[in-house]
Amino acid sequence: HLKVRGQLTDAVAKKLDELGDVSVIDVYINSYGGEVAEGLAIYNALKRHKAKIRTHVDGFACSIASVIFMAGDERIMPSASCLMIHNPWMTTSGNAKELRKQAEDLEVIGECSINAYMERVNISEEELKELLDNETWISAKDAVNMGFATLCEEEDGGNNANQSVKEKIVEMLLKSNSAKDCNLTTPTTVVDETDANDVEPSSNKDIADDNNNDDGDNPSARATEIVAAFFNNLEKEILK
Repeated sequence: HLKVRGQLTDAVAKKLDELGDVSVIDVYINSYGGEVAEGLAIYNALKRHKAKIRTHVDGFACSIASVIFMAGDERIMPSASCLMIHNPWMTTSGNAKELRKQAEDLEVIGECSINAYMERVNISEEELKELLDNETWISAKDAVNMGFATLCEEEDGGNNANQSVKEKIVEMLLKSNSAKDCNLTTPTTVVDETDANDVEPSSNKDIADDNNNDDGDNPSARATEIVAAFFNNLEKEILK
């Protein structure tokens, strides 16, 4: 596990060497950014490591820290986290010629970050540059939609949603006694355990009569109702 906090340094690259032969490296980021040169060095060190890299945003991954985040084979953001991307900037002085030279240099430096983003995102380069020009804050969900992140963690919300569907289906089937109602060949009488001794078993004649009954107790009709209700409830849960 690595933690990238505040100012980025080459200590991270040193730490990678100390980890040795590991299969997975988790990198936890909470940073407003720092020097572009250091951030790019960390990004490239992570990219060339043979281990699987999982980058996580603990809070903010701003500026060059968002580029480091792109080094992850898996890029994970809790719902309460943000990226912030912008063009590189510097403080400079000089005459007009020198200032124009600095502006040109910044554009070249910015291309390095653009290349890192473009390896991951599913938006166009023009759209990415617009986000950079606007110094954009990006939520976890938007980051996933645009490809900056691969997963938005919502306290296992996805698993809970699937479990909710399962629970609703099971509840519906249990309430309908579907396991018994859908048995078309050997229908039986369903009673509470407390009353079991007071009920006589159905005869073969009773079963035949039940199968020929056209009222609402017909097992085939009941099975059809259960299946229809099953898919109706499933559709509602999916739409949620």
